Amino acid sequence: MKEIEFNLLTEPWVRVRRPDNTVQEVSLTDALLHAQDYVDLAGEMPTQDAAMLRLLLAVLFTVFSRVNVEDEPEPFEEEDDALARWGDLWQLEHFPEQPLRDYLEQWKDRFWLFHPTHPFWQVPGAEIGTACSAAMLNGEMIESKNKLRLFPLYAGQSKERLSYPQAARWLLSVNGFDDTSLKPKEKNLPSISVGWLGSLGYIQALGNNLYETLMLNLTLLKDGREYWSENRPCWELETPRSAERTKIPCPDDPAQLLTLQSRRLLLHRTEGMVDGYFALGGDFFSKENAFAEQMTVWRNAAKKNEPAVFVPCRHDPARQFWREFPAVFCQDSGHRPGVVRWTEKLQEQRLGILDSRRKVHFRIVGVLYATQNHIEDIFSDSLTFQAGLLDELSCKWQERIVREINNCEKAAQCVGYLAQDIAIAAGNKNENVGGSVRAQVYFAVDQPFRQWLQAIDLEKDDPDKTVQRWQAQAHSIAKKLGEQMVMEAGNAALKGHRIVVDKGKKTERTILYTSPRAYNIFRAKLWEIYPKTES
Repeated sequence: MKEIEFNLLTEPWVRVRRPDNTVQEVSLTDALLHAQDYVDLAGEMPTQDAAMLRLLLAVLFTVFSRVNVEDEPEPFEEEDDALARWGDLWQLEHFPEQPLRDYLEQWKDRFWLFHPTHPFWQVPGAEIGTACSAAMLNGEMIESKNKLRLFPLYAGQSKERLSYPQAARWLLSVNGFDDTSLKPKEKNLPSISVGWLGSLGYIQALGNNLYETLMLNLTLLKDGREYWSENRPCWELETPRSAERTKIPCPDDPAQLLTLQSRRLLLHRTEGMVDGYFALGGDFFSKENAFAEQMTVWRNAAKKNEPAVFVPCRHDPARQFWREFPAVFCQDSGHRPGVVRWTEKLQEQRLGILDSRRKVHFRIVGVLYATQNHIEDIFSDSLTFQAGLLDELSCKWQERIVREINNCEKAAQCVGYLAQDIAIAAGNKNENVGGSVRAQVYFAVDQPFRQWLQAIDLEKDDPDKTVQRWQAQAHSIAKKLGEQMVMEAGNAALKGHRIVVDKGKKTERTILYTSPRAYNIFRAKLWEIYPKTES
């Protein structure tokens, strides 16, 4: 079956959420032209939405780096041109129709999901690759031939076959987040890594609707500072790259990076449904200092006393996003995400584009890979605060916020030590009891801290009083958890357990561990973290 079928520019397949909270499938063209009418993308999973957003952004980068809002050729010649173009788009409050329609019509033949030579996001030569089932394509299944789920979300035909819209969405997701289970077809090839998006600490800005979200992630200046090379998305390649596991230079334009083919994929269809696909390893490049990537958190991977080398830093599903605030948003964090620096640039311009008192929202998406790099879990989180906190003038505020995050870490450790002391008092030799208790502390302060951060008003609030209010609340939360643990400790812990210290020494002695003693030590340490202040 070689006939052309299902054009993504005209067929509905992009899932969006409307203001009434209903979900609708629209074409790629409609998703862009009516983005202001949709609240957000609404794919089956956060990873799918992340991959879809990058596709939409690739179109926008390509079009509006070449033409202005009047559809007149006007490539950027200096940094101010990019800022002016972005400002023109923002003031429209929607994407201009003619430039998008003209570009998409020009490349319409490259957006067929099934095509003999240029199937969208696919490579005909991938037929030699690993044959995979529809269940492996469906990210809600995350199932292989060797590991079947006992309680799958799909059964029967819906498990074995996917509609064209479903398959198109998961095609993007697999390309970005695939695991390392693919076997090479040729010898002496480099080891395969997870898809490029799966290796990132993915972060994106969020707006009040899909149009604003796309605009806030449309970083027309790299890191908010320099303009890009000419954009070349994958569908503009005359011949799609087909060689297996190909090392390429780090892309120097956003459209090429956003449409990176981490996998060579080819869908298989039977009677109007997708029942499987073929896959090979695709393009990859060095992660070190790959700063063209604007949507990731970074960490310094250099050894001590060596020059800084930054690589993408994956998110920890057990760590709330606000705990990453110092590394992601602070001026002295090393290398901040490009979308954060771009938001800061917009706020710096004071052109009415992004007022300092406007709330900014950031979302992270992550994949937890098991020890053998199979997908184990998918998670997302978000954070909201005033845009002015990203300004250099807000360093004192940033310092206070970072200090309170560190204090939360100390308070969690303090409660963990209390749990350990109570366990010793009860005769329990479990040395890991503090770990789960620390997680309870973070869970208890999670929503209160987010609300405190979101409520900060840089123009109205006094920094010291604002911090004192939070410290009183954090102290109360930790204290209540400690009291609850002591109340539930039981009679054995109340009576106590004597432990020998300095064993084998001449000064060998014993200490009686009891729950009241442990609580008194806990309260003293807690006051050190959150000192008493005048009300």
